[in-house]
Amino acid sequence: MIKLQESGENYLETILVLKNKNGNVRSIDIANELGYSKPSISRAMTILKNAEYIIIDESTGHITLTDKGYNIATTMYERHQILSTYLISLGVSPDVATQDACRIEHVISEETFERIRQNTIIKD
Repeated sequence: MIKLQESGENYLETILVLKNKNGNVRSIDIANELGYSKPSISRAMTILKNAEYIIIDESTGHITLTDKGYNIATTMYERHQILSTYLISLGVSPDVATQDACRIEHVISEETFERIRQNTIIKD
């Protein structure tokens, strides 16, 4: 299996966040959230669909994560939340912590992430 690129992981995470926030997700919602062009999002959604990470309802345009896509999205979201919280606990500003967590979440080793998770308390 080919490893999903960072951009693909970001798209899946964005779909998850938008689904939780709005209920339904369409390509235009992703474009608006990320500030990307509609053609760029359309191309990315086609790639994710062909790789079976998402399903696109042909009649409504609603995008749904497959189990495979959902697993990646929740992993990235959890990493983002924990890393953001951890960086903020070190005194990093929330804006910088969020931006850095977005980059770190894709490259951090499982071992290092587990250590950070064990030492980070997430407040709801």
